[in-house]
Amino acid sequence: MTKETPIISVKNLSKIYQTEGIETIALDNVSFKINKGEFVAIMGPSGSGKSTLMHILGALDKSTTGEYILGGTNIEKLDEEELSDIRNQKIGFIFQAFNLLPRTTTLKNVMLPMLYAGIEKKEAEKTATKYLTMVGLENRLNHTSNQISGGQQQRVAIARSLVMNPDLLLADEPTGNIASAQAEEIMNIFTKLNKEGHTIVMITHEPDIALHAKRIIHIKDGKLV
Repeated sequence: MTKETPIISVKNLSKIYQTEGIETIALDNVSFKINKGEFVAIMGPSGSGKSTLMHILGALDKSTTGEYILGGTNIEKLDEEELSDIRNQKIGFIFQAFNLLPRTTTLKNVMLPMLYAGIEKKEAEKTATKYLTMVGLENRLNHTSNQISGGQQQRVAIARSLVMNPDLLLADEPTGNIASAQAEEIMNIFTKLNKEGHTIVMITHEPDIALHAKRIIHIKDGKLV
């Protein structure tokens, strides 16, 4: 992949849900590109289609029509096993609900994607410790995730998203479940990661959070505005 090749290329993407014979258009002919090293916020009100778009960008769902190319790979053409590999190795996810295992230590939570990919336990432990230290949690390695604050849980999730050195960090409402002071800390981490060259796409409905990104894509009623 050359520097000029976009990390994300979305072309004429539509997603239509069928429920009891009724069609709902969640995404309507959406096209955009995101280059390596960009920090982009996707903004829109509830029901705008941004969650549907996030699921497609995260290879968690496929579009009805159109094309999604991630780092030169046409995601629409992959089977379930290949999609699973893409999710584990090419995309780092940060969710609003953190998605940590509650009675598991922060260290083990961060090691999980590496163990899933067959990386040796000792190596995984070393990498997990490095990223937890990077997000300021070196003194919380053996705390379980239900023993730490929401802001700290989100930092664990960020550390976990980085361990496979993904092409793309995908953050879905990353500050939605934490206090505003902690939200600012989380956004500072994203800004730092972006300065280090990480490509970040963040879904948010909060204008002050979106302002941390370098570019904002607005979506309404399934269309880009």
